[in-house]
Amino acid sequence: MKKLINNPKDVVEEMVGGYVKAHPSYVKQLPENERSIVTARKTREGKVGVLIGGGSGHEPGFMGYVGEGMADGVAIGNIFASPSPDPILEVTKAIDKGAGVAYLYGNYAGDVMNFGMAAEMADLEEDIRVKAALATDDVASALKEEKEKRRGIAGEFFVFKAAGAVADFGYNLNDVIRVAQKANENTRSMGVGLSPCSLPQTGEPSFDIGDDEMEIGLGHHGEPGIEKGVIETADKVAERLVHDILADIELNKGDKVAVLVNGLGSTPRMELYIIFRRVEQILNENGIVIYRSYVGDYITSLEMGGCSVTLMKLDEELERTIDHSVDCPMFVQK
Repeated sequence: MKKLINNPKDVVEEMVGGYVKAHPSYVKQLPENERSIVTARKTREGKVGVLIGGGSGHEPGFMGYVGEGMADGVAIGNIFASPSPDPILEVTKAIDKGAGVAYLYGNYAGDVMNFGMAAEMADLEEDIRVKAALATDDVASALKEEKEKRRGIAGEFFVFKAAGAVADFGYNLNDVIRVAQKANENTRSMGVGLSPCSLPQTGEPSFDIGDDEMEIGLGHHGEPGIEKGVIETADKVAERLVHDILADIELNKGDKVAVLVNGLGSTPRMELYIIFRRVEQILNENGIVIYRSYVGDYITSLEMGGCSVTLMKLDEELERTIDHSVDCPMFVQK
């Protein structure tokens, strides 16, 4: 597959370098580690630091969400791979304002191990208090009874937004983590894959799928889904994704939700809005109120084709986090 790159081994460093140069008023690269990016704006003493991170290839996740109202720093890994403990620790040290640091990341083995190691190092070597909240929103990746085994996909966006907001509100570390975990507990996602991406180092498709096929429940690294079949209409796909979400979370008439229809990299917004149109109809038919909606590329998978639907059930506290303004290089909300 064609790509606009130089040496495939340098894509992450060159992307990060270009990103920092493009947005110098928002972010800066730490001299101690080029995979560590923090906000360029002054943050107040006593504020809980919010650190996010994960593999490259998901842009605007994760580095696009460093800014006012969301994260204070991000640790960047190789494509679809966890950052190592070193950049995580450097970001931790840079964003700590005396109130501790909240780690937010998806439930993947590499992330769990490396963020856990960084947290231990921060405690033992720097005397920085760290607590973590994991995203486990992907309905397709494990049974409801084993929710703790589920991976994080596009619902990570809502977890980041919730934690970033309450850190701005002045919540302490325990409460920032509590709200992040509440956001995660009330968030469900379901995706569909239409076409693979290819890693720059290999140029090979990340998975095999026929021209007339789709895969329900595909992970955003190309992990196998739960069902492969002939591609359906947008309405049928939306119905399947929302059906599986509603079967997994208790939503009653009058409940409010935030909705995210997320593109995986190459799906046009035209198609995402067609999906959203049917999602809105289904929720309206069930008496579920859309409090705020997001449509576009929020957590991608290079140039993968397909999308996911995410619902977050809201209470008054989570409504406040959804309403909170954000100013990041890749996401702005007034």
